Amino acid sequence: MQFLSMVRINENGGKRPDERLMNEMGKLMQEMSDAGLLLDTAGLRPTAEGKRLRLRNGGITQVDGPFTEAREVIGGYAILEAPSMAEALTATRRFLEVHGDGWDIECEVRQMERPPAAEPD
Repeated sequence: MQFLSMVRINENGGKRPDERLMNEMGKLMQEMSDAGLLLDTAGLRPTAEGKRLRLRNGGITQVDGPFTEAREVIGGYAILEAPSMAEALTATRRFLEVHGDGWDIECEVRQMERPPAAEPD
């Protein structure tokens, strides 16, 4: 099963990763990748550089960032391959623990739905 772990942050909190965190995170990501648990991960650029498209009543509108109404934003993600939600949560907990004290972030973990594999012709 695949899971998406979305990292929610306060974009205006001013907290930036230091060298210790980057080193520890690199080790954790390598370990999880080698074990086949971590399939992909990335941080996201600030909302000031983003755009939102909305479909409403048949019309599409665009809003340019920053999105001031957002109290928390998705700051990054990880795609995990795990046999259960419990194991995906354990991996995500390890990600949070690496940050240590002084951080205020949360992760939302949700199982991904994939379309059924196409039958060969």
